[in-house]
Amino acid sequence: MKKSNAWIMAVLMAGSLTFYGCGGEKKTEEVEDTVTEMEEIAPVKERASPLRTVQGTVGDNVTLNVQYGAPSVKGRVLWGDLVPYNEVWRTGANEATFVEFDTDILVEGSVLPAGKYSLFTIPKQSGKWTVIFNSDWDLEHGHFQYKEENDVLRVESTPTWVEESQEQLSIAVESPGIVVKWEKLVLPIVIG
Repeated sequence: MKKSNAWIMAVLMAGSLTFYGCGGEKKTEEVEDTVTEMEEIAPVKERASPLRTVQGTVGDNVTLNVQYGAPSVKGRVLWGDLVPYNEVWRTGANEATFVEFDTDILVEGSVLPAGKYSLFTIPKQSGKWTVIFNSDWDLEHGHFQYKEENDVLRVESTPTWVEESQEQLSIAVESPGIVVKWEKLVLPIVIG
């Protein structure tokens, strides 16, 4: 806080203001209780699915930045229910997950030009999942605003299912590229 602001706050907290009139006489006036109003700031509500940002290097020293909302399982049935099969999923919660990098990369063997992209997937009950990089990266409501005509690249990735369950979704930049983990899912997206 600046020094002048601190002085104003001290005066307001004191509850009165002294000043001198035109004739030099000292006058004191009560100041309205504005401090109480200033302290009544609405509490910041924590997001149910915290916003996460990760950065890492893969392949030939390619730096990737990823931002996503990290939902938790909370005892829910995920695959085929909360996250339907054969439908576009924002691969996270709230706004669209996005990936950013400053050099062209290979994703599952296909070229993806440098840029910033939203990341979507299409989960399947069995077999490979579709991974989508879409040019519309700043979507505040994820898959509800998704438009297929803005897809820049679609590839397929093979999920694996593990015994140990992970409560909160995580997206990491690690070998072999981008790795999505949630509940018992591990979805590696190969970047080389």
